[in-house]
Amino acid sequence: MNRAAQNQGFTCEHCGASVVPLTNGSYRNHCPACLWSKHVDLMPGDRAATCHGLMRPQHIEHRRKKGLAIMHRCVECGFVRANRIADDLRQSDDVDAIAALMSRLTSPLR
Repeated sequence: MNRAAQNQGFTCEHCGASVVPLTNGSYRNHCPACLWSKHVDLMPGDRAATCHGLMRPQHIEHRRKKGLAIMHRCVECGFVRANRIADDLRQSDDVDAIAALMSRLTSPLR
């Protein structure tokens, strides 16, 4: 699958927001409004997962090479993935949603 086919807009299955793809060369893999994701990849961008469950944002972590990342856990199968926070000024994630998530304890995923 080519990059253009992978980087498509979508409607968030959690909150219903219309999500446009990022234009800075990165993939949009979670809703910028509610921060929920969907379990579609086994490896980033491969679209090989068969689960397709919604992935709840659990907490924020700082990753040495990636910066701030949202830790997601699939509500169907428990798969865990880190997704970078989108920080492009025109297409950034919702600051209030990030702040609310950051206020949670950064304990291990439950």
